[in-house]
Amino acid sequence: MSAVTVRDRAKGRAREITVLLTVVGYAAVLGAFLVPEFQALFPDLTRGTVDLLAHAIAVVNSVTIVTLSLGWYWIRTDEVRKHAAAMSTSFVLILVFLGMYVPKVAGGGTKYFVGPDPAYYAYLIMLAIHILLSIVSVPVVLYALVLGLTHTEHELRTETPHRTVGRIAAGAWLFSLVLGVVAYLLLNHVYDSTFRAAETATVLLPAMPGV
Repeated sequence: MSAVTVRDRAKGRAREITVLLTVVGYAAVLGAFLVPEFQALFPDLTRGTVDLLAHAIAVVNSVTIVTLSLGWYWIRTDEVRKHAAAMSTSFVLILVFLGMYVPKVAGGGTKYFVGPDPAYYAYLIMLAIHILLSIVSVPVVLYALVLGLTHTEHELRTETPHRTVGRIAAGAWLFSLVLGVVAYLLLNHVYDSTFRAAETATVLLPAMPGV
């Protein structure tokens, strides 16, 4: 089957592909939190390794903020190829993030924020918004990406909702990443934290992406 034929077939199934990829993504993250059999696939990690992964994830997310911002800027200046390259790079970086985040959650542990009440509540609010946006942005980001990969520039502009979906996806994704990096800084550098190993960790909220 030629590449053109594959692209044409995918073009007509953009929504179905988006649903499939979304389910796979959600399953991987939820499995790392909730499924012992899935968690057993990953090695147990020390506190030092968990910290190292947290730092690396923050770096990846910070770079993604830059590439997303560039992609947003370039499409506003009608530099389509640069926009496509920036958004594709951002997606690759998110795959790198998942490659570190899932093993960190499955084999690592949970870090708990230790600080004064005002900072603690601010941290929880930011983290909650970050988590919600992370969940909501997955299908719209994937849909925008699938449309971009399967349609020509003219088709994207005239036959698809790529422009509208892309704005929603980029906005939610970017805001989520910014909040995640801020939460990481508060948890790892501004204030203190305690640590509980994965086999006894039961609290979901303080261990979500970006921290």
